[in-house]
Amino acid sequence: MVANDDCVERYLGRLRSERGCSERTIASYRLDLRELARLAGADAASIPAAGSGSGSGSGSGGGTGTAAQAMAEPDWARVTEHEVRRWVAAGARAGLSARSLARRLSAWRGFFDWLAEARRVSINPARAVRAPRAPRRLPKALAPDVAVRFAEGPAGEDFEALRDQAMLELLYSSGLRLSELTSLDMRHFDAPAPASTGWIDLAEAQLTVRGKGGRTRTVPIGRAALAALQRWLAARAAWSVVHPGADERALFLSGQGRRLANRTVQVRLKRLAIARGVPVDVHPHVLRHSFASHLLQSSGDLRAVQELLGHASIATTQVYTALDFQRLAAVYDAAHPRARRRATGG
Repeated sequence: MVANDDCVERYLGRLRSERGCSERTIASYRLDLRELARLAGADAASIPAAGSGSGSGSGSGGGTGTAAQAMAEPDWARVTEHEVRRWVAAGARAGLSARSLARRLSAWRGFFDWLAEARRVSINPARAVRAPRAPRRLPKALAPDVAVRFAEGPAGEDFEALRDQAMLELLYSSGLRLSELTSLDMRHFDAPAPASTGWIDLAEAQLTVRGKGGRTRTVPIGRAALAALQRWLAARAAWSVVHPGADERALFLSGQGRRLANRTVQVRLKRLAIARGVPVDVHPHVLRHSFASHLLQSSGDLRAVQELLGHASIATTQVYTALDFQRLAAVYDAAHPRARRRATGG
């Protein structure tokens, strides 16, 4: 029989190779599946071994059997829906958030589906189990005037200032995720390996990125972002002349000539927001949310916003309709005579 860890690792290998899951996702699923194995193994250990009886003496026979059961691979075919529900409820009582429980259940369902394909189980005991409903949290987005003021703030002409301005404009112009931004290359490279997963095409004013689930999309680059990129590329070219060891592929470079790290982008944007008087905490995803919200407000085209964001399901994009309604409700409360009377107690 395949050892438990081998079984889990074989499934994770499939996620990595066939579904293109990131190493961060793989690591999270590994923790969730090892917890599943621990729970299933603990329950199996509590079941008396066949042929054992309570009348046995206190010698090594009974104790050795229990220890062997606790060490054995879980019998996945014996896991029931009732047990999965009980484990989820125990996790909720232990303080796990609804989001964490949903991720855990997703990992378990996928694993049992894989076991069913391999004919190790006949049914998926996690298929019908649902995680507790998570409270709906709307994404944070800058108001349009704040976003414009942030993007149009005074920028310097040195290496870092031009780079930071180009990153800011690109995040807001194209709705990129942070990892998509830092993965951008100057153009598409096939060699040296690995091939580019993201690149810009200034002639066509567009960029291509590979997002979640390995989905590739091409999105336009706005006029302001295009101008900021051109200024940055000129500075990058001049800087690279005196730094010949710099990364030739990466679009955005650190002061050491390496591809810019995600954490560095977060820190630089936060500092830039403070310097420009933006009254909220700004991180890259706020700019992505702002891109989506402002585009939806202007166009009303939810399907187009879905494509530009790279969402697999339009249900994910629909959260921005609620965000837009919040804005409309605020306008109503501030402007409608009856709303004003209610707000003042009249």
